[in-house]
Amino acid sequence: MTNEEVKKVVLDIIEDVAPDEDVTSVDPAVSLRDQLDLDSMDFLDIVMELRKRHKVEVPSEDYPQLATLDSCVAYLAPKMA
Repeated sequence: MTNEEVKKVVLDIIEDVAPDEDVTSVDPAVSLRDQLDLDSMDFLDIVMELRKRHKVEVPSEDYPQLATLDSCVAYLAPKMA
């Protein structure tokens, strides 16, 4: 999966978890929680959807690596290759 495909996967999941959020203007270098109205339950839902849809396990100690869209891509791309 390319970095762009991984980015689309993450944004699609965010859209499903938080349908009221506009993901079209997300700055990939800024914390997703700072840009979008995501609470800790939304974040857990995102992690669960990654596991359910793409069989990607994200241990809780790695959650900080999913802070920005760029860091999500860097962390997930090797796991989704």
